[in-house]
Amino acid sequence: MEGHAPPPPSQPQKTTPLSRELTRIFNSYNKHSIQLKKNLKETNAFFREIRQNYSNACASTMSSDSACLEAGQLSCISFPSHEEEFLRNAVGATPYIVILGQDCAARYQLLNCLLGERLLPLGPEAGEACEGVQGTVCKRRKLCFTHGRQTRLSLALPGQYELVHQLAAHCGLWDTVPKEDLEIHEECEDPAHRLAELEITLHHPLLQEAKVMVVPCPSVQPIEEALEDCTRSVIPIILYAINQDCLSTEQVAELWKVKELLSFPICFVRIPSTLPAAAQDSGRHMDKEKEKEKEKEREKSALHKQLLSLGFLSSPAGKCSCGAPAQVSTPGAKPQSTLGEAFERLHRLLAPFARQVLQNQQVEAATLLNGLHCRCLDLFINQAFDMQRDLQITPRRLEYTREKEAELFTSLMAIANRKQEEMKEMIVETLGSMKEQLLEDAANLEFTDVIVTTNGEPVTSKEIKSCIHQIQELIVVRLNQAVANKLISSVDYLRESFVGTLERCLNSLEKSNIDSYVHNITSNHLKQLLNAAYHVEVTFHSGSSVTRFVWEQIKQIIHRITFVNPPAVTPEWKRKVAQDAIESLSAAKLARSICSQFRTRLNSSHEAFAASLRQLEEGHTGRLERTEDLWLRVRKDHAPRLARLSLESRSLRDVLLNGKPKLGRELGRGQYGVVYLCDSWGGRYPCALKSVIPPDDKHWNDLALEFHYTRSLPKHERLVDLHGSVIDHTYGDGSSIAVLLIMERLHRDLYTGLKAGLSLRDRLQIALDVVEGIRFLHGQGLLHRDIKLKNVLLDKQNRAKITDLGFCKPEAMMSGSIVGTPIHMAPELFTGKYDNSVDVYAFGILFWYLCTGSVKLPEAFEKCSSKDQLWTNVKKGARPERLSSFDEECWQLMEACWNGDPSLRPLLGIVEPGLQSIMVRLCNCGSEQKSSSLDDSN
Repeated sequence: MEGHAPPPPSQPQKTTPLSRELTRIFNSYNKHSIQLKKNLKETNAFFREIRQNYSNACASTMSSDSACLEAGQLSCISFPSHEEEFLRNAVGATPYIVILGQDCAARYQLLNCLLGERLLPLGPEAGEACEGVQGTVCKRRKLCFTHGRQTRLSLALPGQYELVHQLAAHCGLWDTVPKEDLEIHEECEDPAHRLAELEITLHHPLLQEAKVMVVPCPSVQPIEEALEDCTRSVIPIILYAINQDCLSTEQVAELWKVKELLSFPICFVRIPSTLPAAAQDSGRHMDKEKEKEKEKEREKSALHKQLLSLGFLSSPAGKCSCGAPAQVSTPGAKPQSTLGEAFERLHRLLAPFARQVLQNQQVEAATLLNGLHCRCLDLFINQAFDMQRDLQITPRRLEYTREKEAELFTSLMAIANRKQEEMKEMIVETLGSMKEQLLEDAANLEFTDVIVTTNGEPVTSKEIKSCIHQIQELIVVRLNQAVANKLISSVDYLRESFVGTLERCLNSLEKSNIDSYVHNITSNHLKQLLNAAYHVEVTFHSGSSVTRFVWEQIKQIIHRITFVNPPAVTPEWKRKVAQDAIESLSAAKLARSICSQFRTRLNSSHEAFAASLRQLEEGHTGRLERTEDLWLRVRKDHAPRLARLSLESRSLRDVLLNGKPKLGRELGRGQYGVVYLCDSWGGRYPCALKSVIPPDDKHWNDLALEFHYTRSLPKHERLVDLHGSVIDHTYGDGSSIAVLLIMERLHRDLYTGLKAGLSLRDRLQIALDVVEGIRFLHGQGLLHRDIKLKNVLLDKQNRAKITDLGFCKPEAMMSGSIVGTPIHMAPELFTGKYDNSVDVYAFGILFWYLCTGSVKLPEAFEKCSSKDQLWTNVKKGARPERLSSFDEECWQLMEACWNGDPSLRPLLGIVEPGLQSIMVRLCNCGSEQKSSSLDDSN
């Protein structure tokens, strides 16, 4: 193959400011694409692993274990289909400069300007319009420019193979691509040859970062087919060259197809007409220049109006006389189609346009990724809360259920034991009170299935027995009803005090139990226990032993009623049968039988319930072990890994929108980072920039979680605002990777403020501000765990804000690690089991400093020679000393806050109003004393 003569093929092509700027933009895009692809790949791998783990966990239990995510939650551990499709096409998509235009001359001139080289023929050689000489139709091929070490031309079918064809460029050296190679000859009948595109390989820096395509003439290939390669995994930078006064109907139709197919903005570029060869004289030249400028303005206005009326420009802001679209300067703005008519300043149009198109695509991808990361991370954190609550409350519920059932059983047994005599008296009293009514009802009883004559003539023995049976049944039913009503009132008070709470507690245990068999047995045994108290013995069934006991007594009565001949069934006879039955009943035996059976059934139900509760407890024990294991994995693995992915996606979005922040002078150093001044970033100023170099994965994860918690918090005036983050891969001359956290910059920290001197009013107001900030964090479910002087910043009015949430975590996500600053650490921190009261303790120490008005260490701490000795003394009860200047109420508040028993420390909701009253009293008192001293001096 013959190469492009000057410069030599092995040397890169000459570049222009425009091509250099575009090369830099595409290079930055490609670097960010690598990071996006890596993040997306790791995210998908993480989601697959999570889904597999939970599927295995649920399969192993063969149930909907509460430790497993619910189906609705699992659907969140993946991309929504429309987001997944967008990310698949957008992340890592190849940037593709697509050059369209009114004719070949306009397209070729724009391409030459992009590459800074007269590669394509212009003027008469190009055919100044797609309507050629003598009415012949222009047939120029699609041109594809790619990078290579050697300059070469070839014909190839799109995405397939190279055609064997002798090109004019192969026959000798060339400066401009030969016209013969650009055109499709009429005599060519080979369909493959007619569809082939001309691939031009150049050693050009721009082509290392992006491909360039010049569309063919409409007569060669429809625009839909020509742009087919730009619809998949490609980000098209669409340029449309205009060298005529307005667009034709066919050109407008073609543009609408382009908009519909690609859905990307278009940069319209006005190509100037050929300049005159020479001016006759300077005066005439100046006149012509002025006339030309006026004509140019008229043409520009007409073209802009046409594009605006057709809807290709969204607003008058799309016109830019300098050549740069007005919207480009706004970070994150949706790219809009634009028109530039100052060709000599083309770089001020194309570079910002390309940057915005590429940036918008990557910002949208990073935003989608980060949104999913945050949603799933919040899901894991909420799940950790649920699991922690389950681990804490289930054993308490089991114990409560056992205790309540025992109380219920004891109470019912006590009733059965002490009610026997009462029941005997009750039965005697009941029989006495209802005897006359029973006798009357028996006398008037109408028998069923027995024919009795009107005069009461004797009937058969069998019918007499049926009559006696019906009288007996009347007595038993009435007696059952009367005794039941009185018994039920004696145990009814237990229903609310024991049964309601017990049933609710057991229901909650059953819902979370994995074994439905145990669930049903326990429920049934509880119901048996309750029935023993309320239903079985107080409303007799015909088959119960108590009822049988009554029947036995009545049968003895029947045997004592002797008759030779059947008696006459008269009211008197019926009354006598009923009276004998009532008088022969033994109230004592009946009461004893009722209570005995009551106790027997209670014992049986109690033992069955206890056995099933033990079985239920065993099921929960295994489930809680799995829950604790999962809780550990969520805290130690799932959430930290996802948080790091979230930090990376958010940091990439931040750097795309706002760029890399510039480090100013050093403001301070801490254990885990250096704080620098940052004049402005993302439209905010002044800022402070904290650079952190995580030494290992644990610190990376902690930092990522800190960033997530801080960024998820609503803005609050007592917390320092975190603006964003950037991961700097070139920190320290590329020797390390640092995370740059950009935050609100305040005047100074509390340590510096106390050294400089603060009034009592300011110090008390700072105490109130700190309490307000901590209360807000606790209200969001977070613990700060490192409240100290240097983590309280002051503005110029000495109002306080809490900063450095490096140890800040939700209680459910804490692993029991020992963190904090030694003198502010509560004793229970050393045990690994603590709650948000550790922040109350730390505030108590901070308040001691505020009351002293200095930064001098308390004596008890100053005497300690090491951190271990300090911790030992604190655990033994060492606390700051009381100074003579302390107000009594302030001292009491300190002591209460740093109490060794966390449960005895006051709630911050109580501390805050207490501080307010102290401030009102002390500051008003100080004002009165000052006023009095002034009066005395006068």
